[in-house]
Amino acid sequence: MPDAEVMTKLGAARTRLILEKPFVGALVMHLPLVPAEGSWCGTVATDARALYFNPDYIAALDFVQTQFVLAHEAMHCALAHFARRSHRVRRRWDIACDYAVNQLLIDDGLKPPPEALWNPDFRGLSAEEIYPLLPPDAESTTLDRHLFDEARSPAAGTRDVTGAAPQAREAGEAVAAASDAWDDAGNEEPRQPGNPSQHALSAVERDELARKWQGRLAAAAQQAQQAGRLGESWLRTIDHLLQPRLPWRQMLARYMMSAARDDYSFQRLSRREGDALLPRLASGAIDVHVVIDTSGSIGEHEIAEFVAEVNALKGQVRAQVTLHACDERLDSRGPWAFQPWETIVVPKRLAGGGGTSFVPPFEWIATRHLKPDLVIYFTDAEGEFPPQAPDYPVIWLVKGRGAVPWGERIQLN
Repeated sequence: MPDAEVMTKLGAARTRLILEKPFVGALVMHLPLVPAEGSWCGTVATDARALYFNPDYIAALDFVQTQFVLAHEAMHCALAHFARRSHRVRRRWDIACDYAVNQLLIDDGLKPPPEALWNPDFRGLSAEEIYPLLPPDAESTTLDRHLFDEARSPAAGTRDVTGAAPQAREAGEAVAAASDAWDDAGNEEPRQPGNPSQHALSAVERDELARKWQGRLAAAAQQAQQAGRLGESWLRTIDHLLQPRLPWRQMLARYMMSAARDDYSFQRLSRREGDALLPRLASGAIDVHVVIDTSGSIGEHEIAEFVAEVNALKGQVRAQVTLHACDERLDSRGPWAFQPWETIVVPKRLAGGGGTSFVPPFEWIATRHLKPDLVIYFTDAEGEFPPQAPDYPVIWLVKGRGAVPWGERIQLN
C-alpha cells in the first residue's frame, strides 16, 4: 500500500475514533502521525510527542485494528506511562503498561491486533498493580515501542542517542524529524530537524509533558462525560489519575468564571452621552448558592479553606452568595445572604451531625421559584440525592471517593 493510502487510512481511523469514541479520539488528535524511516520501528512507537508508524505494518492491519493501535499510543501518553516507571525494570514495566492499556481499550469495544497483550485477570488494574504480578524475566513482546524510555542516560535523565546502538540512533533521528505535539486548539506545531540529543526527554521535559497530557486527559473526559459518551471503566481510571493532582481551587475558579455574565451590550445610551451606538461591557452580579454538608464528614478547617476560596472568587466575578447549611435538613437559622462586596462569614455553630440528604437545599430553591446561576455543594457525597438534576448548573466539591449522579464533580485534594 503506497504511503499516501496509509496516511488516508490513518486519517480515516482517527476521524472514526472521534465520532465513535470521542474520549479516546480527542486524545489521539494530540499525536502527529510520523512515518518511521528505516528498520527501527517494526510496528508503532511514541515518545509522548508524536506517533511513529511503520507503513507496512499499518497496511497489514484492518480498519478497526488501526483504530486500536492509534488509541493504544494515545493512552500510553494520556496515562503518563512515560513518567511513572520510577525504579521499575524497563522491560517489565513496558509489558505491564501494555496489559493495562489493552484491557481498557478492549473493554471500550475496540478490536486489538492478534499480537496485543491481554489478560482478563488484569481488568481494573493499573500498570503499577500489574507489574508485581508479572515474572521478573517476562519474555512477552509489547505491541509498540516506547521511545520515551529509549537509551536513557541514568545520570542525565536523557536518551543518549548519539552514542547508542545503530537501531537507537535511527529512532533518535526519527524523533528529531518529527513534528511536535498538537496544541490544545488542534493546530500542528512543526518542529524542525536538529541534533537528536536535543529531542531526548529530560526530567524537566517529562514533568512538563505529564502535566500537559493530564490537562488533555481531563479536558477530553469532561467533554465526553457531558455528552454522555464516557464509559464506567474510563470513569474509574480517570478519577484515580486526576484526583491527587488537579487543584480544586483552579477547577472551582473555572466554573465560577464561566457562570459570570460579563458580555458586550449594544443597548442605546442616554442622549446626554452622545448619538453613537458602541459596544460596552455589561456586567451583572451572578446568583450563587453555596451549601455546606454539616453531617460531620467535613471538618471546620476544610470549611474555612473552602469559604475563603469562594470569598476570593466572588469578588472577581461579582457574585451574591446565599449560604446554606444542611445535614438531613436545613439549618433553621439560615440561609445567610452576602452581597458581592461582603465577606462570607460562617456562623460559629452550624446545626448538624445527623444523617445526610442533599434534597432540602434544592427543594428550598424550587419552592421559591429561584434559578441560581450556580450551586456549589461541599460534601462527601454520601447521602440521598434528588432523583433529577435541576435546570441550573451544580458543582459538587467532594471530600472522599463518593460519586454523584449528576452535576460536575470536583475532587477536594
